Amino acid sequence: MSTPRTAEITRNTAETQIRVAVNLDGTGQAKLATGIGFFDHMLDQIARHGLIDLDIDAKGDLHIDGHHTVEDVGITLGQAVYKAVGDKKGIRRYGHAYVPLDEALSRVVIDFSGRPGLVMNVPFKSGMIGTFDTQLAHEFFQGFANHAFVTLHIDNLRGENAHHQCETVFKAFARALRFALELDPRAAGMIPSTKGSL
Repeated sequence: MSTPRTAEITRNTAETQIRVAVNLDGTGQAKLATGIGFFDHMLDQIARHGLIDLDIDAKGDLHIDGHHTVEDVGITLGQAVYKAVGDKKGIRRYGHAYVPLDEALSRVVIDFSGRPGLVMNVPFKSGMIGTFDTQLAHEFFQGFANHAFVTLHIDNLRGENAHHQCETVFKAFARALRFALELDPRAAGMIPSTKGSL
């Protein structure tokens, strides 16, 4: 690999102060501190199953709720991935994965299309997982898709336990992301589009 696919982004607002560093060709190492335990657990899934090194430090207005923190981490992670992937030459571009966890099963499909879009169908069986509001999963992925410029389809196909539902979503996202970002030796140096750019 000629150049390392790494990036570091800092985002400071009146609501959050966030720093995200990524290595798309890592080994799944994670250093995570968002102040929301379950969210850290989900981000760890992205690192571990996506083989992406993640270093995320987030300080947000958790005395209000987790909304701004989770959404802004999604935005900042999206910006970091977008910067790290560069011109997209040689990547597979598309990725998909099905991941089960006991009774739960989720499917995620991603396209590094340059066009942000999210379709997400996850009927969570509970509104809260620990201190994590399950509605915030959508906010995270919306922020990511908008700023990584990806098209993202997320479906929880079945599940009765909200923890299992959410974990399968994040694991499937990680696996789909890993596959889409892999360098295809048969397409080295090529833009994976008939347009010639993404």
